[in-house]
Amino acid sequence: MQIFDPDRCKLIQRTQRIARALLLTAAPLVGFAGLAYGQGAVRSVHQDWQIRCDTPPGAQSEQCALIQSVTAEDRANVGITVIVLKTADQKSRLMRVIAPLGVLLPSGLGLKVDQVDIGRAGFVRCLPNGCIAEVVMDETLLGQLRGGKSATFIIFQTPEEGIGFPMSLNGFGEGFDKLP
Repeated sequence: MQIFDPDRCKLIQRTQRIARALLLTAAPLVGFAGLAYGQGAVRSVHQDWQIRCDTPPGAQSEQCALIQSVTAEDRANVGITVIVLKTADQKSRLMRVIAPLGVLLPSGLGLKVDQVDIGRAGFVRCLPNGCIAEVVMDETLLGQLRGGKSATFIIFQTPEEGIGFPMSLNGFGEGFDKLP
């Protein structure tokens, strides 16, 4: 029996480095979790989306995000918030979704645009106000969101039970273009 497997050790170290990098990338943006719950100044409204700006604790400057919050059609006390922002260096675009506590973390967050399955994103961390899934938005996803009419974000409470959150994409493209 081999106690130390060098290949497994390298894989674990690589996974830990990636996880740390994701958390470090996300850490300055954690303040946007608060924006989702009414904090931050509304800069502009773009149909169903708002641009909100705030200076998160520890940040050097104000950060702005495109935000929309919705509740489940059949569960008024269960909601999600979608936050889209550009990184300070303008090189990446992030979509962060804050889901309620109690979601089944291994199932991730599902996304459909106009009923077309886009895929799932993993949750990166949970805070007292919810669990956060985050993805780097590539040109394909950005194009799907710009061209779509509606998005459905899906959280899971059990592997079989998903809760869909329909969200209007009206104003998404215009709002995204106005993000500083």
